[in-house]
Amino acid sequence: MKELIHKLQEANVGKVKKQEPLSLHTTIKIGGPADVFVEPNSIEDLKKTMDIITKYDVPWRAIGRGSNLLVSDEGIEGVVIKLGKGIDQLDIDGEEIRVGGGYSLVTLATQISRMGLSGLEFAGGIPGSVGGAVYMNAGAHGSDISNILKKAHILFPDGTMEWLTNEEMEFSYRTSVLQKKRPGIVLEAIFTLKKGDKEQIIAEIKKNKEYRKETQPWSYPCAGSIFRNPLPHYAGKLVEEAGLKGYQIGGAQISDMHGNFIVNADKATCQDVLQLIDHIKKTIREKFGINMETEVEIIGRK
Repeated sequence: MKELIHKLQEANVGKVKKQEPLSLHTTIKIGGPADVFVEPNSIEDLKKTMDIITKYDVPWRAIGRGSNLLVSDEGIEGVVIKLGKGIDQLDIDGEEIRVGGGYSLVTLATQISRMGLSGLEFAGGIPGSVGGAVYMNAGAHGSDISNILKKAHILFPDGTMEWLTNEEMEFSYRTSVLQKKRPGIVLEAIFTLKKGDKEQIIAEIKKNKEYRKETQPWSYPCAGSIFRNPLPHYAGKLVEEAGLKGYQIGGAQISDMHGNFIVNADKATCQDVLQLIDHIKKTIREKFGINMETEVEIIGRK
């Protein structure tokens, strides 16, 4: 690992750290260290990083702004690549926008609303990066990324890059081909939007942001929705009906505000959260006969 770190530093790809606590890079503030942590300066530097990682045959994974992510207390083996500054460019050409995977989704939604472009109103208040949103087909308020994505620029583990069309992304509810068949990093996305009434778009974004603030516990560290909605049921409603709101294991607590959120109430560990998830699954299965599936991505050493 020492030689790998030396090669990454020598290649001047960006920030390179060893044993970086991932609790500093997740919205729930939980996670052990990454063996190696890299924040590339650009897409070119990200490609160089991947070339070096491939040469040394080291496991890797990418993260964005760390929402929808639960990292093991034991940390992550190999290299963690963070897409942030340097992979956050934005180009606007009429109703089409090209944006870097490291760009903040909520910032993007706010910015384009001021230009009278419609299509991203649903993202008002959704934390995380554009890359993460495309990877998991993020959505809310009856819409999602699949409705606006034209194509996505993907870097695959073998170092090849390819533009995948909307169809090739194989979107479904909170998933894409990148989770199932073809792991890769979303470098850029091209979204097709529509001209609309600027004041109306801004008002919609504001309404969605306020709704999130009023109904979701973002004043505490949390990872976002823990479970996928087992439609036609809603995860938060099932948790509430099971009388589980406020239930706590260690430092992890089911939010009093929203049943589908687990908050880091007091120095919670990943183990606390996992035990709480298991307790919710067991209770919902016993009470309603429904199997709950996690939406939050759980990664790292077992």
